[in-house]
Amino acid sequence: MTDTEVVVVGAGLAGLAAAIGLTGAGRSVRLVEAAEEVGGRVRTDLLDGFRLDRGFQVLNPAYPAVRDLVDLPALRPGRFLRALRVRDGDHVHLLRLRSALQFPVRDLAALAALSARDLLLPGRWIATAEDRDTLGELYCAGLSRATTERILRPFLSGVLLDADLATSSRAFHLIWRAFLRAAPVLPDTGMAALPRQLADRLPRGTLVTGTPVRHVRPDSVHLADGRRLSCRAVVVATDGSTAASLLPGVREPGWRSVTTLYYRADQPPLRLPVITVDAARGPVVNTLVPSQVAPGYAPAGSSLISASVLGGADEHAVRAHLAQLYGTDTSRWELLAVYPVPRAVPAMTPTHPVRRPVRVRPGLYVCGDHRDTSSIQGALVSGRRTARQVLADL
Repeated sequence: MTDTEVVVVGAGLAGLAAAIGLTGAGRSVRLVEAAEEVGGRVRTDLLDGFRLDRGFQVLNPAYPAVRDLVDLPALRPGRFLRALRVRDGDHVHLLRLRSALQFPVRDLAALAALSARDLLLPGRWIATAEDRDTLGELYCAGLSRATTERILRPFLSGVLLDADLATSSRAFHLIWRAFLRAAPVLPDTGMAALPRQLADRLPRGTLVTGTPVRHVRPDSVHLADGRRLSCRAVVVATDGSTAASLLPGVREPGWRSVTTLYYRADQPPLRLPVITVDAARGPVVNTLVPSQVAPGYAPAGSSLISASVLGGADEHAVRAHLAQLYGTDTSRWELLAVYPVPRAVPAMTPTHPVRRPVRVRPGLYVCGDHRDTSSIQGALVSGRRTARQVLADL
């Protein structure tokens, strides 16, 4: 007799989506999570009334899996302006997505053609199109070096966490498509509200936190405390490195890293809910004022500023760069926290398969953003299709 039909290891977005799919089909599931809280890399800390997401994170409501699985109004989301604020030397430009006056005519036509294709073509066509790196794709689309280097590279470097734009063009097009369809948002209580809402959909007793796993077999999961959970199938829904350590034959992905710094100020340096980048680049790949997007990120009378750096961060250099980006004195800003995230998102280099197999062998399955695209959409889709595969096999 088994303890449960399916054990899902890892309560990040992929594991939660898998557990929702399995329990929704009437299967008994035990979802075990090593940490004390769900979410995996999508976590938020509460510090003196400030909500600090662990690394640069936003939620795009245009993701199909988000529309299917998430009650967005319940998250009380604050919406970003559909624009990008670019500091270019002594000048600041607010580039709105649909403005025809801010790009040379040739670049405007090239960007319009690229965007129209991404909006109109089926996602499955984009996922199987010829693949190259994102930088090469922008040039092949006819965009000039000036527009690419001073606008698109600064923006996409922060979105993809990839300064070289070596990311798969397939992944770029799918992410660009989502940005075209909707402005990103922040839940009012932080990004952790997303996995918490998903966890609340599970039947009582399904989720167990603070439970590390030592190793897995097709018919059992062995916990670090010596206990054994018997089952008919195991889904490993951890990050890619942990999955590779638990499942021989699963390849560990490369990783993109980010360090996000949070500051407190008495007044917001910018009142617009918009991401700021530097055309000339610098240590800060992007910065925003989360409390201007979603007021719940800061207590009354204070503002929260975030700054993200690819790789490691020199705080003094970051503070000086922020002073340039916002055109204000940052010397009195209080540094609240620094979050180095060495495994922020799996690297997606050409030729990146948008759908990797989820069945490792009979009884053992794997899901996560490292099996699809390195995004919230990728994690949720991976969990859902793994649940479907398990249901078909049981």
